[in-house]
Amino acid sequence: MRAELFTNDYKTTPFWQDIAPKVEVPETPLPDEIDILVIGAGYTGLNAALQTAREGLGTLVLDAEHPGWGCSMRNGGQLSTSLKPSFSKLAGRYGNDLAVALCQEGQASLDYMHELSSQESLDLGLQEVGRFHGAHKRHLYETLARECEAAHPVWKTDAFMVPKTEMASELGTDTYHGGMVLPRHCSIDVSRYLPSLLNKVLSVGAVVRGGCRVNSVERCGTGFRVTTSAGSLKAGRIILATNGYSGALSPWHQRRIVPIGSYVIATEEIAKETIDKLFPTDRVLSDTRKLVYYYRLSPDRKRVLFGGRVSLRETDPHNSASKLHKDMVALFPELADVRVSHGWMGFVGYTFDTLAHCGEDDGLYFATGYCGSGVGMASYLGMRMGRKAAGTEKTPSAFERISYPTRPLYTGNPWFLAPSVLVYRLRDRLGV
Repeated sequence: MRAELFTNDYKTTPFWQDIAPKVEVPETPLPDEIDILVIGAGYTGLNAALQTAREGLGTLVLDAEHPGWGCSMRNGGQLSTSLKPSFSKLAGRYGNDLAVALCQEGQASLDYMHELSSQESLDLGLQEVGRFHGAHKRHLYETLARECEAAHPVWKTDAFMVPKTEMASELGTDTYHGGMVLPRHCSIDVSRYLPSLLNKVLSVGAVVRGGCRVNSVERCGTGFRVTTSAGSLKAGRIILATNGYSGALSPWHQRRIVPIGSYVIATEEIAKETIDKLFPTDRVLSDTRKLVYYYRLSPDRKRVLFGGRVSLRETDPHNSASKLHKDMVALFPELADVRVSHGWMGFVGYTFDTLAHCGEDDGLYFATGYCGSGVGMASYLGMRMGRKAAGTEKTPSAFERISYPTRPLYTGNPWFLAPSVLVYRLRDRLGV
């Protein structure tokens, strides 16, 4: 690990946190009783609280840390239709009708983010910049080309291919063998979305409190008795919105969510001519690796934000920063002398079927398992679960209609992660 790799003010906190506007959250004591308790003040929880508070229900949002501390301020700010399995795989699992419904909700999650920006006037910094998805092996370009040519039964992707000979128009690297552009994918400014959403939730009457860990939830009559680090209270209904940070609070969910660390760096500011050469567009970027890289420019086009999975086991963000920098330079040798100003990590909530899930268990509502595509889906399913808890949403989500699988012997500790990463690394080398 080279000392000169890091700036003098290098931080292991998210880059977004440094530039986010501060939101004053009023100090309020815990009530004795509340209609709706939302556990988790990230995208899921705050979008849920927005719905319940608007319906006049007393709404309390609690977070063990400050609002947005988890992945809502640690992500890369990339928006897609949020589904990992292809339509054909979904149809094979669930049949054509349910596969269509799942894809429709994937599209709805992206549409919802546009609605937040336009109808709710939230400051997301939303831009429809498109995604470039690079082929890291030659034969995978042909695979992407076949996907691009095939009409999707739900999404109108408007996707097009960029051959290696035209790569300079998209990205200044010789590593990829061309790639596919998905022009409807978007970026947001993470530093602006969470504060804007939090202000909106406070404005409609919800109470939000950070630094208040929920320790236990027990059923009590028609509601719940909840114990927190600041005391206990009774809640009529609960919305669990903790995803990759759920822990042992709900053992049933813990057995179904796999917390996987994802690591990100932000570089120091880079000369404009270098940025313009390497990144001629503002697209969000990813590639065909199983252990995928996801990266983009900062909203002001001055830094590179580069993320991925860098080790077999969870590691220190300081150690991961050097590995991510090495991977970034493998793509862009011109960045070899560019230093790292921030290195951080967050726990992605993964599932065994690589799909999000939501639902209700007698007054306890949940939305979890976004599998690394949570900016839009967490916001959307949070909204849907908020409406369901408020009684204004009667139609089940497609994600409620699928089973939420676990595995034997899994109780929340992903002991299988290291061998899985090894297998994925081998598959990436072979391109299979």
